Amino acid sequence: MEEELVQQSSSTWPPPPPFWQAFTPENIARIEKSRQQQAEREGVEDASNVRLHDLPRELRALQPPLEPADGEWRVFGDKYRLVDELPKLEDMQIRRLFPNPEDRDRDGKHFDRALILKRLAKSLLLNFLELMGLFAINPEAAQDKITDIRDMFINFHHLINEYRPHQARESLISMMQAQLDRTRAETNAIRDAKDKTERIMEGLGSLKFGDELVGDSTPQKDPWATQREVWASALADIS
Repeated sequence: MEEELVQQSSSTWPPPPPFWQAFTPENIARIEKSRQQQAEREGVEDASNVRLHDLPRELRALQPPLEPADGEWRVFGDKYRLVDELPKLEDMQIRRLFPNPEDRDRDGKHFDRALILKRLAKSLLLNFLELMGLFAINPEAAQDKITDIRDMFINFHHLINEYRPHQARESLISMMQAQLDRTRAETNAIRDAKDKTERIMEGLGSLKFGDELVGDSTPQKDPWATQREVWASALADIS
């Protein structure tokens, strides 16, 4: 038993919660029937949006919980929010190493993220070298340098995350442009096939069938004229 608990606590993904056993066909049919009856009492057409109260213990897991009142919830120890916003560095108790969004364009200058990222990358390399020197000389004084490197990494990552909305827009534009180009290519292929078919039909219209040329306006000899002449001469001899 102890070995099993150790394996569960050390596994990457925990075992499924025990309430999955409540999702049986009988329980699902029971809660759907209860929702339908509640909807009829409340005069609601869509029974799926009806919330039931005082459910039996075996049916409680079949009803989704309400949205969190504060907009936050935890999954596997991580905190999530209904409104996905980038938290501020000050809220995370992290020292800011680049200007605030409110103060960036106050002087009319453009905020160059690439330049700030390059400066942070160079500062990280320099502080890492200084950290290695402190480990060799005075390891007890290295904690402040480790804190500085941590703040630099978090600022670096935070600045990249500020660029995520622009990256999402550019990715969407690229996807829509690719779809438009693909649609235009398919349309051009259909037009080429149509033109090729028309040329083939025009070529078939000029082919010869027997001794006649389809579409030729020159007068052709009547194929029954010889037979009529033969019958006419035969009748003349008889008479």
